[in-house]
Amino acid sequence: MTPALEPALATLLRTMPKAELHVHIEGTLEPELIFELAARNGVPLAYPDVAALRAAYAFTDLQSFLDVYYAGASVLRTADDFHAMAMAYHRRAAADRVVHAELFFDPQTHTARGVPMGTVIDGLWRAREEAARTLGVTSELILCFLRHLSEDEAMATLEAALPWRERFVGVGLDSSERGHPPEKFARVFARAGALGLRRVAHAGEEGPPAYVASALDVLGVERIDHGVRAIEDAALVRRLADARVPLTVCPLSNVKLRVYRDMSQHTLPRLLAAGVCVTVNSDDPAYFGGYVNANYEALFAAFPSMGRAEAYRLAANSFEASFADDARKAAWRGELDAAFAAG
Repeated sequence: MTPALEPALATLLRTMPKAELHVHIEGTLEPELIFELAARNGVPLAYPDVAALRAAYAFTDLQSFLDVYYAGASVLRTADDFHAMAMAYHRRAAADRVVHAELFFDPQTHTARGVPMGTVIDGLWRAREEAARTLGVTSELILCFLRHLSEDEAMATLEAALPWRERFVGVGLDSSERGHPPEKFARVFARAGALGLRRVAHAGEEGPPAYVASALDVLGVERIDHGVRAIEDAALVRRLADARVPLTVCPLSNVKLRVYRDMSQHTLPRLLAAGVCVTVNSDDPAYFGGYVNANYEALFAAFPSMGRAEAYRLAANSFEASFADDARKAAWRGELDAAFAAG
């Protein structure tokens, strides 16, 4: 049985300010909202009720999750739907003391169903503006390419999004990692870099450590999403630590998708101890059993040797790894220092 967290540490994890840098906005779509939007839009679902849909969340690997994930996203049809989904996430983030989030979105999941690019971005952007104004949570949008599709399709997606260029800060690469190495997307990432977009990519979750190196060397990414298999290559770990390349790690996701048998097997503490700029994130929290604070709590409960020092480092890393400007990072660090001084 996993030991309970010491109360003072549990409170600190919940109340310390933090950024979330690896969350798929479509993966925050809770079953209750899926059914609400399905009814609103006349979309038939393969599940009779919320309980049956939740029961389908027994995933064996990444692909088994993606099958349910894409089915859930099918209920999103209008800008108001995307706004509702994103506002629900921002409210949960605010409750978890997230002060800044960088949200992945998958336009190809929606444009393939006939939903216009502008509908997706407009709905998410309205939520971004409303959350900053009403909740005090700032956020940025990162347009992700689906790696199981072709690079030509990714390039077309990027070009189609350019009328809204000022509304997304960067591009990313997600979906099925196996059999789809970073090199497959070299041209579209070069194009994104030429446009001044920030670049991130999923690598080293189910794929090998070599995918992490390729994402850095071929795609020119500034952050690695997941990256946990880097631990298998000591030279790569040293490179990540020396260059302060952030890893946006998602502990509950890694356990849910069988990257690790249970949380006690997770390599995040070893990566953190090696000096890597590791951060804690929720990935697809509606599907994986918890938002960002649940990830912190599960991790720290599984590793009793981790305490205040590690909590501070992880939260500080989240600000360092963000795409915010230096002034905002300094302000958040000040809030973090105050939280630790008080607690």
